[in-house]
Amino acid sequence: MIDKTKKSLFFWVVIAPTILATVYFTFIAADRYVSESIVTVRQSGDTTSSVLSGLGVVLGGLNTPSREESLYLKEYIRSLDMLKHLDAKLGLRKAYESEKLDLLYRLYRGTSQEWFLWYYRNRVEAHFDDVTGLLSIRTEGFDPDVAQAINREILAQSERFVNEISHRLAREQMAFAEGELRKGGDRLQTAKGQLLAFQNKHNVFDPLAQAQAAAALTTQLEAEIVRKETALKAMLGFMQESAAPVVELRNEINALKAQTAKEQQKVTSEKGGRLNAIAAEFHNLTLEAGFAEGAYKATLAAVETTRIDASRKLKSLVVIQSPAKPEIAIYPQRIYNLVTLLVALTLLYGILLLVIATVQDHRD
Repeated sequence: MIDKTKKSLFFWVVIAPTILATVYFTFIAADRYVSESIVTVRQSGDTTSSVLSGLGVVLGGLNTPSREESLYLKEYIRSLDMLKHLDAKLGLRKAYESEKLDLLYRLYRGTSQEWFLWYYRNRVEAHFDDVTGLLSIRTEGFDPDVAQAINREILAQSERFVNEISHRLAREQMAFAEGELRKGGDRLQTAKGQLLAFQNKHNVFDPLAQAQAAAALTTQLEAEIVRKETALKAMLGFMQESAAPVVELRNEINALKAQTAKEQQKVTSEKGGRLNAIAAEFHNLTLEAGFAEGAYKATLAAVETTRIDASRKLKSLVVIQSPAKPEIAIYPQRIYNLVTLLVALTLLYGILLLVIATVQDHRD
């Protein structure tokens, strides 16, 4: 009775599932072809090392792998946007619905978008190697031409994706730098316009120079007055007040004092426009114009630096291995799957026998 039970259990646990699996893998399971490509995202300079960056400028740029962009690309390949593009370009849903016999791996008509995305992610694999920085892309299809076409279109769309990311970043950097340059130019023109308007309003080219000249002339006149007053005192020591040389010298002193007062009035009189106040305001406007010009030059240099830096940071998709047309179907691995299933069922059979024997021992 026990031997009969063992034989029946062995048949239903091991033999029957193995026969069904053999029939499935032999007559029903659809061949699935795999096309593989290997790519990497590289940039023209290494921004993480100042030494390498400087050397990259001298040598015309260094090609360094970009890990972040490779990971972004990996997720984009597995995204709904990529799926929609492939479906619109290649008719991906129809290609996967073409298999009718294999119920386990076919795509059923009318499946939802979420299920279709899950199915797509099981047919398209993107693996990133942290050591080499390479991204492997494997695409499955029930037809070798379809598998290759899917891989090729993924590469084409990936190249557009990488270019768009790097160029968009470069455009944003350049737009910001050029915006600052426009602001600096407007500020410089405004400062120059204010300076020119001030000169036209007061009908003066350089009030600072005029104020300095007036101050120098006043100092010179005062020195001359002191000299002549000294001479007058010396002359009065041996001449009368009414003497012609004394009168003449006194008149010269009075004329010099009048001229000195006139020059001082030009500088400080409100009626004369207060040359010192005009000079001070002109000095402020000149400083503002000079500062605006310096800032504009610095911004112009920054724009050129940004342009060079943005061009060095441009990234591109480098294809290490192009997608080839597969000649044999990698999946399903019939012999491997059958052997694995047989081993698993045999282990299950042994466990069931152990359980049955344990139950019988407890009964006895």
